[in-house]
Amino acid sequence: MPNHRRIHQIPEIDRPREKLQRKGVHALSDFELLEVMIGSGSRQADVGQIAKQIQRLLQKGTNTINYDSLINLKGVNTAHASKILAGLELAKRHLVRDMHPLQTQTDILNRIADIRAKQQEYFICLSLDGGQRLIAQRTVTIGTLDTVLAHPREVFSDPIADRAASVIVAHNHPSGMVQPSEKDSALTQQLVAAGQLLGIPLRDHIIVSKTDHFSFRQHHLL
Repeated sequence: MPNHRRIHQIPEIDRPREKLQRKGVHALSDFELLEVMIGSGSRQADVGQIAKQIQRLLQKGTNTINYDSLINLKGVNTAHASKILAGLELAKRHLVRDMHPLQTQTDILNRIADIRAKQQEYFICLSLDGGQRLIAQRTVTIGTLDTVLAHPREVFSDPIADRAASVIVAHNHPSGMVQPSEKDSALTQQLVAAGQLLGIPLRDHIIVSKTDHFSFRQHHLL
């Protein structure tokens, strides 16, 4: 990296942390923000080299960022990877609340698109506020190739803490078939009943595959 300078080679006043204190966080470049998040380097790479590698990953899209992709970078350790993943997750959970409400089926499908191609069944829950804006999206359980287990108490425990007005649940079928199984239908009815009791109604249960989806609400099964 021909233009790379180590932190100690940069005048103290221009180092990322000091610059943040003087000018505010908006004055920092993406590279400098990464340096602040990472904090310090390792024996294999200094903080700038690590930041440059992560910046390249980010330029390919946040969907390329996971624990394995980070830990395989030169000099990145568990602490570095954890800080980056935690920062991205916080941004996802809180900045997303400024986005448009999840009003249409397309809005919801776009939001849960990341589970479509999973090789195991992921059961996720979306907590929504009264304006149908996303408060938080969480993975409730991860199942095997063809089965996922969830219980109403697991689904609703976090939405209760979120003070959610409603929830949407979704899971993927790696088989490609989106028709609900008997277990899917039974769980949906349990969630409907639990939501009514708790005052947090189930807005929809959606099953997705790579190319298709099934909505319990659209099929008048809620």
